[in-house]
Amino acid sequence: MNLGGSILIIVVATTAAVTALLLVRRNAPEGSFFNDGDRAAGVFGVLATGFAILLGFVVFLAFTSYDSSRSGAETEALTVGQQFETAQFLPQGVRRRLGEELVCYGRSVVYLEWPRMEAGTEGDAINPWGTALFKTLRTASPRTAPEQAAYGKWLDQTSDRETARNNRIHGADGVVPGPLWLVLIAIAALILVFMMFFADSGERAVVQALLIGTVITVFVATLLVVEFLNTPFDRGLGSLRPVAMQRTLRILEEERLVVSDTRPLPCDAAGRSPSA
Repeated sequence: MNLGGSILIIVVATTAAVTALLLVRRNAPEGSFFNDGDRAAGVFGVLATGFAILLGFVVFLAFTSYDSSRSGAETEALTVGQQFETAQFLPQGVRRRLGEELVCYGRSVVYLEWPRMEAGTEGDAINPWGTALFKTLRTASPRTAPEQAAYGKWLDQTSDRETARNNRIHGADGVVPGPLWLVLIAIAALILVFMMFFADSGERAVVQALLIGTVITVFVATLLVVEFLNTPFDRGLGSLRPVAMQRTLRILEEERLVVSDTRPLPCDAAGRSPSA
């Protein structure tokens, strides 16, 4: 979330609402435009309650998507590290190649996939190193009991990694549908118009400004929170960053030294294959 931009939006929206109410107040009768203030307050309560309930469900939906993306990214990074260790128990002919491709997979997540998620262009694109890992594994012929056990474990971890990746990219496109946004904005606008009829020339201007200002501030701030949760990869305060995968990459570099794997990786620093 862009904190400065969000504050500016709140200030502009609140200022506009306060200005509109004070303009309406100039020609408003004492006690507001409503002859029965209690009845008007009851109608306003119904509108506000309906908006609050709908907004609560939307916030829950957006937060669930945000949390799923966050936990997916962490699980994916953890699984990549675990698969590197599992690969060391696979047949000699594939263990180093699998380890190197896992490093390339992690790099592509950090330097290629993450920018696309920030831009909202990730879509259904697959990670090419996931395919490379599958092709390399097909050449493995486990013979001993440890190799066979590692082979089965690798398949389980691959499934976990792919599920975690799907959870990570699920929130990149947002989960709050357009019609729901329209309904939220329409109800908020309706409440704003309704509040204009509470303009009271017999009440001090600062009190009137405070009443509508606090309501609009809460409305706009809550809608901005929904937008933040709905687009968790946008750069800004609280956005999801590839911290877990970056940590995994540092660990993998150390583990490659432990297993004496100093061969050049089949990818560049950003995870691109030379043949891509």
